[in-house]
Amino acid sequence: MRSAEVKKFIDDHGELFWYSPAPKSETVSDELLVESMLNYGTWEEVHDLFKIVGLRKVASVFYGMTGRKKLNFFPEIHNYFSLYFAKYVS
Repeated sequence: MRSAEVKKFIDDHGELFWYSPAPKSETVSDELLVESMLNYGTWEEVHDLFKIVGLRKVASVFYGMTGRKKLNFFPEIHNYFSLYFAKYVS
């Protein structure tokens, strides 16, 4: 069950999920949320995601996606956040 704060965050950034049916806060998975925010969000939006969801949870979702057959992160984004999470998440 998602918190109201996470649902509001998704709804506030609905333009990133234009292809997802409404209501977006119910249909956007954690993986899609993390992937979209890290790839297309501003640095402030990414930090807001860290505050709302938690840095450890975002890192956990990020690392959980690396085994997928099709990884949709831009290579430079994947590299940057691999280094970022390795440094800031124990």
